[in-house]
Amino acid sequence: MQKSPTQQTPHNHARRFAAALLTTLSLASSAVAATQGAGDTRFIVKDGRKLAFHATSGGPCAIVLDAGGGLDSSYWAGLAPELASATGCRVITYDRAGLGGSDEVAGPWSVVAASHDLASVMSAAHATQDVVLVSHSLAGEIAFYLVNEHPAWFAGAVLVDANVPEFYTDQVIEAQSHAFAPAIAAAESNPTTPASRQLLSLAASFVETSKAFHFETWPKAVPVVVIVSEKTPFDDAAAAELWRTAHRAFASGAENRTLVVATGSSHDVAHDRPDVILSAIRTMLAQAPPGH
Repeated sequence: MQKSPTQQTPHNHARRFAAALLTTLSLASSAVAATQGAGDTRFIVKDGRKLAFHATSGGPCAIVLDAGGGLDSSYWAGLAPELASATGCRVITYDRAGLGGSDEVAGPWSVVAASHDLASVMSAAHATQDVVLVSHSLAGEIAFYLVNEHPAWFAGAVLVDANVPEFYTDQVIEAQSHAFAPAIAAAESNPTTPASRQLLSLAASFVETSKAFHFETWPKAVPVVVIVSEKTPFDDAAAAELWRTAHRAFASGAENRTLVVATGSSHDVAHDRPDVILSAIRTMLAQAPPGH
């Protein structure tokens, strides 16, 4: 008997998701760490590891940009100086562990550790007040943990086609785990690259991390603009609708959440529709109470 579209959705969705993730990692592995215009490069040492970040001048507000899975600070090289010029805020980008100029961490990826790394970078950059956090794709998971731990730091957040808890049901997690299997096998059998090591690290903790993330909540005191791309990360129509539905559900969870569709954009909103991100940041800055 033929399965209904609803029954087919999780597996179709998982295959599309895996393809999108692998494409992102492939692009990241070949990217040049072009930080021109993104501010001075600085380093901190955390737990014996080096973390690289970049900061423009400006202030007192700050915009922190966190790129998606497998992408380093060079992802924001075009947008960072534009944001600094348009808002007058300092703009901070960084290289997640194992990417760009930051040292790798052995073993499975930890979203909690990643959020602590970003908090350390923000502290070193003196960006712990009037911050607008802009998180793309995988970085959405980091945002939830970071903002819950330090809600007073943030004037607001912009989630850019980002992972949200409503998306990670048990059924989707199981389907994605199966879909990742061929890519994981290929990564394990071939010479390693930064991209393949990132993939293996993410895969090693994917089920546990995703199940926990499904139950994460966003602090009601922190406003957020939820940007969802029109094209989503998926070609399959049913899979794309799952993505949109999850974002609509999250955005409807509080009065200070706004859903914005990046019309005509792929998952790569920062390059397809940077104007949408700039508009969302301006909204967050305008809503911030005096002296926040």
